[in-house]
Amino acid sequence: MFTATLFTSPTAPTLDTALVTALRNAWGGGEIRVLADGEAAEFPLASLPDTFRDVWADLQAQQIDLCIQPTEGRRKKMLLADMDSTMIQQECIDELADEAGVGPRVKDITARAMNGELDFNGALTERVGLLKGLPVSVIDHVLDTRITLMPGGPALLATMKANGAYCALVSGGFTAFTARIAAILGFDENRANTLLTSGDTLSGEVALPILGRQAKVEALEHITARLGLSDADVLAVGDGANDLGMLTRAGSGVALHAKPSVAAECELRINFGDLTALLYLQGYAKADFAA
Repeated sequence: MFTATLFTSPTAPTLDTALVTALRNAWGGGEIRVLADGEAAEFPLASLPDTFRDVWADLQAQQIDLCIQPTEGRRKKMLLADMDSTMIQQECIDELADEAGVGPRVKDITARAMNGELDFNGALTERVGLLKGLPVSVIDHVLDTRITLMPGGPALLATMKANGAYCALVSGGFTAFTARIAAILGFDENRANTLLTSGDTLSGEVALPILGRQAKVEALEHITARLGLSDADVLAVGDGANDLGMLTRAGSGVALHAKPSVAAECELRINFGDLTALLYLQGYAKADFAA
């Protein structure tokens, strides 16, 4: 059995019940379950429809996301999440670069690295080098004034943890940021790169080994082994090329507002919904969300 889930942006809910009913009827699906009025709904299917790709494209034009996945096992026991442009709305290194006066140059490198056009380790080393001499105090300033949570994040963490899931934040960014974000959202652990300092300024170097694509896969392996879980128990979410390893390895790998090269590799994509869509994909209704 499969489940088709439709959802849209919570800030501009446009999911019409008539549309969901028409699609269910066309595909011979089962009873519709409204997960959130005007925002999310689901229905069961006996098989994956041949017209899924065409329907998905049509719905995207209406700013509606559609995902189809096996029904069994879709509620996960572990969340493995990227941070930059996933759990927060910014790229931390780009914000630091703005403070250092090298914003445009660094943002260009970041965009190319996240789309898989550049080697992640080399791109990170180059960008960190451009931060040399920046006061360490700027990190707290950026956290306080420039960093905002991705909508839906608090509900996602609270609900999954209330239902017994383990939550890990794994970032190619920096521990100075993941520690704060993990504490705010309630992650059980966080892993990231460490910016090295010289006195009260950044040295322009990052501690080795760099946490990149393979390190995120290793985090999945190590944490599931420690908890006695399997890959199938994991919901992974990210947006960049360095997330692809964990996204394709996890039981459910979700591309969130992802770079084109990343979205192309993932069956589960969120282009219009926020992080609460990860709850809808697991079968939670809005009424089930934890405070």
